[in-house]
Amino acid sequence: MSGAADDAEADDDAETVEADTYDLLGVGLGPFNLGLAALADGADDGGNGTGGVDLDAVFLEQKPEFAWHEGMLVEGATLEVPFVADLVTLADPSNPHSYLNFLRETGRIYEFYFYERFHIPRREYNEYCKWVAERVDACEFSRRVVEVSGGEDGPFVVRAEDPESGEHRVYRARDLVVGVGSVPYVPEAFGSLPDSDVFHTASYLYNRERVLDAEGITVVGSGQSAAEVFQDLLERQADRGYRLDWLTRSDGFFPMEYSKLGLQHFTPEYARYFYDLPQSVSDDLLDQQDLLYKGIDPDTSDEIYETLYERSIGDADPDVGLLAATEVTDIDPAGDGRYRLRCRHREKGTRFAHETEVVVLGTGYRRPTPAFLAPLEPHVDRDDRGRFRVQRGYALKTDGLTGRIFVQNAELHTHGVGAPDLGLGCYRNAVILDQLVDDSPYPVDRDTVYQAFSPERFVSNSPVSELLRPEQHAPSDD
Repeated sequence: MSGAADDAEADDDAETVEADTYDLLGVGLGPFNLGLAALADGADDGGNGTGGVDLDAVFLEQKPEFAWHEGMLVEGATLEVPFVADLVTLADPSNPHSYLNFLRETGRIYEFYFYERFHIPRREYNEYCKWVAERVDACEFSRRVVEVSGGEDGPFVVRAEDPESGEHRVYRARDLVVGVGSVPYVPEAFGSLPDSDVFHTASYLYNRERVLDAEGITVVGSGQSAAEVFQDLLERQADRGYRLDWLTRSDGFFPMEYSKLGLQHFTPEYARYFYDLPQSVSDDLLDQQDLLYKGIDPDTSDEIYETLYERSIGDADPDVGLLAATEVTDIDPAGDGRYRLRCRHREKGTRFAHETEVVVLGTGYRRPTPAFLAPLEPHVDRDDRGRFRVQRGYALKTDGLTGRIFVQNAELHTHGVGAPDLGLGCYRNAVILDQLVDDSPYPVDRDTVYQAFSPERFVSNSPVSELLRPEQHAPSDD
């Protein structure tokens, strides 16, 4: 969300404004940092009734207003978490910035009552976040952070600019929290193709009208975003008459884990358990847990199948193709506005070509290190794979800095699959606030699941189990 300035000459002429010094400065205003701002604001008003806190905070965002995945706010798409996983409720159900209070204040509480759904429209979640952002004074938009320096023996110095006017502002802060989000990943081999024809799912709505005029459309990838694009195109196919294909390198079009016991991996307990594992074990686990957070929502999968079933009644042909275990190795222009995809089936080794007019890439997201942190790089500790070393309390491990740098959703490798999950945002923010203020009104939740993740926990709750000392191990145990 924040990046380096593009126009150096304009920078030289722009006015510089010295802003205040803050206890906390947040960079980026996605749901996680917005939730932190909302909890801090609610705490200033008394929080959940246990008393206010003294925290002077500001949150900077380069966009002119809050916007969350605008290119994927497809009609009918819902959040993948229940509405209680809003910005504040799981930490403070009485907070004035809750989703239910948003419905009350906007006159939709009874409409929602009769809606009788636990998972709300994604478009309404975006409207809710906009509503919160407008109410919280700590949120400042049109502020692109271009550099963060200092911090060795005093506050961090944060330089930001207005992307339109070029006005510069200089902020100082005791601590930072970075929540700049991830960026769409387009494989380098496809990056030079026209982005009106070959583009990431993040841009789908911006390109949909052009896409619907095509004769052939191919979706690549099998995550939730790819599935939602395929579903939307499938619903519109009968009116437009295009050929629709769906390819993925994954082993199948599998559903995301959504059983109640499986969802216990998205809890504070599992984050703490995962953090205590050796990093090599954590990395192996993550490689096996894709379907906990990367698969297709079961309802979306059901709707796609049911539509295909309806379209095939009476030997009708829905003019659709689906193929898994298939890697798209290259995309070349084929003339007449078409593209030729070179494909390889991973299991059979068969290579084939596939032609289409439009390619929608559901190829995921990446999280590059923000350029504005470059001056602090000598102080930031990284692991042997170049990743941030994130401490238990979500602060980066650093050397020689007076203040702390907290991160939002940059700790998948240290805290587990719940890092990007909206349902754990409140917990992470409660942990961060607990370190920022002496008497935070928000509890750091524990003992929230029925499942034990460690043998120590299991044994401590079991009257018929005990941990064995090394001398009690059988030879085969080693």
